[in-house]
Amino acid sequence: MPPVLSIVGKSDSGKTTLIEKIIPELKRRGYRVGIVKHAHHGFEMDQKGKDSHRHRQAGADAVMISSPGQIAMIKNVASECLDDLVPFFSDMDILISEGFKRDRAPKIEVYRQERHDRPACLEDTTLLAMVSDTPLDISVPRFALDDVDGITEFIVARFLTPA
Repeated sequence: MPPVLSIVGKSDSGKTTLIEKIIPELKRRGYRVGIVKHAHHGFEMDQKGKDSHRHRQAGADAVMISSPGQIAMIKNVASECLDDLVPFFSDMDILISEGFKRDRAPKIEVYRQERHDRPACLEDTTLLAMVSDTPLDISVPRFALDDVDGITEFIVARFLTPA
């Protein structure tokens, strides 16, 4: 199974933007990257009236849609625990989750002082690093928001073997 790293932070802190910058750097180095986005308010991918929706309405526990070059699966799960999702990414070199800040996976937090008064995970023992727009008195490494190379190097050194 791939190593798991959670990119966490409060709403509108820049998690998605950071991940969008890290992915091409990891890909450029030859790594296969999987992403899980936590949608704590739920979501609906299936479109009413489409065959896949009709199959689910009929009781299917899992529906996969396949086309040239890609697949999508909608599957009923007992929990939204990150540990239960990792097996779906067994062919990846690393699984990066966005969110899951209450999970026990190692974390890098994105914190922007202009958006929030304090970071979310300072007391979390799984916090590995902080990415922020301001210096902080913390016991983990801190990276500037635009230090994508440094953050990527940190991830590679901590989680990956040379591709």
